[in-house]
Amino acid sequence: MAVREVLAGMPWWVKWIAIPVIALVVFGGLIAHALAVVIGLLFKVLVFVALVGGLVYVVRKVRGGSSARERW
Repeated sequence: MAVREVLAGMPWWVKWIAIPVIALVVFGGLIAHALAVVIGLLFKVLVFVALVGGLVYVVRKVRGGSSARERW
């Protein structure tokens, strides 16, 4: 018996409400953990980019009086 055959005999609310709610209850922690990891990684990437940008800005300000030849 295929899944489609089983679901064909069920009312609409089982297919569209009960099954997704059960899936969220069972896998909700996993989904939340995955989202937390992705958001945490994006935050760390943004912090890294900001720190590197700040470092480049400070180095250029400090070395601002030097000639174009001496720049990197």
